[in-house]
Order: sequence, then structure tokens, then C-alpha cells
Amino acid sequence: MNLQNLQIIRTKRGLSYQDMATRLGITLQAYWMIENGKRGLSYEMAVKIAKILDKTPDEIFLI
Repeated sequence: MNLQNLQIIRTKRGLSYQDMATRLGITLQAYWMIENGKRGLSYEMAVKIAKILDKTPDEIFLI
């Protein structure tokens, strides 16, 4: 899983950790843990993140 790519795409879109957390309906800490590999990522959450970033899950997490 390529979590570094997630951070790159998020910052290019001008979104903060808090922006992502709010849009996902989770806490800032929970999102930070996902992006930094401290918390597992479900497929459902990967799809939600991809939708916010206007990408597919594969484009974010596999490339």
C-alpha cells in the first residue's frame, strides 16, 4: 500500500488532515493514523478517500 502517494495527492489538492477527516466523518487523529500507517485501512474507507480526491483506490494506494 502506497500511503506516501496519498499524502502527495492530498496536499496537491490543498487539503489538510482536518479537511479529510471532516469529509470522511472521522477524527483528525483517526485520519492521521490512516495516512501514516498506524491504523488499518478498510476497502470501504479507501473508496471514500479516493472519491474525495477524485481518484480510484488503485491510483492512490497501488501506484
